[in-house]
Amino acid sequence: MANNAAVRTSQRGGAMTQATRRQFVAGLTAAAAPAAEGAKPNILWITCEDTGPHLHGCGDEYSVTPNLDALMKRGLYYKNAWSNAPVCAPARTTIISGMYPPSLGAENMRSETRMAPGQQMYPQLLRESGYYCTNNSKTDYNLEEPGKVWDESSPKAHWRNRAAGQPFFSIVNFTITHESQIRTRPHVWKHDPAKARIPAYHPDTPEVRKDWAQYYDNITTMDGLAGKVLEELRADGLEQDTIVFFYGDHGSGMPRSKRWPYNSGLNVSIVVHIPKKFQHLAPPEYREGGVTGRMVAFVDLAPTLLSLVGRKPEPYHQGQPFMGVHTAAPRPFNYGFRGRMDERIDMVRTVRDERYVYIRNYMPYKIYGQYIAYMFETPATAVWKKMYDEGKLNAAQRKFWETKPAEELYDLDADRDEVNNLAGSREHRAVLEKLRQAERDWIMRIRDVGFLPEGEIQARAGADAPYVMGHDGKRYPMKKIVAAAELASSLRPGVEQQLVRLMSDHDNAVRYWGAMGLLMRGEPAVRAQADALRKGLADEAPYVRIASGEALGRYGSDADARRALDVLVALAPADQTNAYVSLAALNAIAAMGQRAKPAVAALRTMNVVDKRAPKRAAGYGVTALKKLLADLSV
Repeated sequence: MANNAAVRTSQRGGAMTQATRRQFVAGLTAAAAPAAEGAKPNILWITCEDTGPHLHGCGDEYSVTPNLDALMKRGLYYKNAWSNAPVCAPARTTIISGMYPPSLGAENMRSETRMAPGQQMYPQLLRESGYYCTNNSKTDYNLEEPGKVWDESSPKAHWRNRAAGQPFFSIVNFTITHESQIRTRPHVWKHDPAKARIPAYHPDTPEVRKDWAQYYDNITTMDGLAGKVLEELRADGLEQDTIVFFYGDHGSGMPRSKRWPYNSGLNVSIVVHIPKKFQHLAPPEYREGGVTGRMVAFVDLAPTLLSLVGRKPEPYHQGQPFMGVHTAAPRPFNYGFRGRMDERIDMVRTVRDERYVYIRNYMPYKIYGQYIAYMFETPATAVWKKMYDEGKLNAAQRKFWETKPAEELYDLDADRDEVNNLAGSREHRAVLEKLRQAERDWIMRIRDVGFLPEGEIQARAGADAPYVMGHDGKRYPMKKIVAAAELASSLRPGVEQQLVRLMSDHDNAVRYWGAMGLLMRGEPAVRAQADALRKGLADEAPYVRIASGEALGRYGSDADARRALDVLVALAPADQTNAYVSLAALNAIAAMGQRAKPAVAALRTMNVVDKRAPKRAAGYGVTALKKLLADLSV
């Protein structure tokens, strides 16, 4: 371009002639013309399921992805992009809202809640700006749609259906890479399973190798489909008018990637191509074929879209634009989380900088690999657990089937598979404290309501959105609830009397964490503080009764276990309590193991379906009960 030549002349120290100066000014004017005339870019998102940074262009030599590699050569690759959640529904909730689901009460898999009054999903904001917005076709949000969101959301949705001259925002999503497609058989492998890289945490077996190879086969198939969409864009003469994004919705669908907020579950490959006419919207680091370590995440996508179309992010957005007219300065951290995954309850928060990942486990007494029926359909999961039961795994491979520490810290430069926990390393103490503080600052800043049990979030919110409840200090005294959770989950010895005092607090969430703290410390603490837990069995709050019941049911005397089982069985019928209390009670009963056998008859006739609950969440109790009865019949 003429202005580039002028810049080169100036950089060489040569004098800029009057003619050259006019040419330079004309070039700048031409470059700024789209913004000056109000021209808006079309925006196309090509997305897929369960795919981490496993494109060939990301440096993965095993992968075959020629079409997306070509896009990467014309665009910028964000190598430190995070999905915020390691599973689809919470990840997509983050995208559609531009907010962290723990602040919305929407962190748990396929829960359903609502946004606060005045908050909108990003397609609604784009439509206000004149865009035709289409989604082809997955939604899968943990939020009710606050009015009309898409112009069209269906398998037939396409930018070609817009009005003449109207700018568009379109998503084309491919499901061929989903976890369920890794285990689809029969299959003819194109990638040689013998050449697959097996991460340190997986056993090297034929089943694991075949699953990894099929994952890469599916990525290649997806790449071909993406190529067809890009060809449609070219055929329509829109390539120079359209900003193109590519990303997967979280890490790979293989076990310990999907569902776990390690880097392996959160790292995705965001690629963005900006055509020349819209280069004024590019961030400073933009280079064709470039790679950036800038921290970006799904929470940033909504504000980035608004920035690309000339709008400021909304005040409630918790992310920041990483391109467009309102590009923000890079931030030092990315954040992630894990809540309930299908029928199993957990709570994890995580933070990373460019090198390290910090993980805070708020329920460390639970094993990583809790039984999730859907996950166990993958052959790699089943053989991995079988080998654990048979004592055939090494230390790195065993870890997934054992309980968690309170804190984890991994050096991604030295330990890409995140198996060497540095949380106890003196050498890394400063890094641990920095990231620990970053996690605390983040949860307080977003008003994380996930420190309440799932059903309690709904109960305290009432007719309000959980976000509104979370910003009400009377309904959610966050500081003391978080302090209780941190103490309970710290696993520090010698704090049992503090935990007992928590069980007398007037706030039931504090009492819940007090009981949880005793449960997490196992038999010695439970036996020593049995009186407090017996009192907890009669607490007015169901979650305090459940935590106390699990503690006594697992570690108390035989008499205490029988009494605890009676309390838990009374809470388990979903038609008498609700879907969330029922599921928590069923999980607690399952944790009792064979001590729960006296409840088999009652469990067999129990209704665990809450017809008042959102349809997607209502079925998890059935899955949990089926597994519970199977285990008790052994």
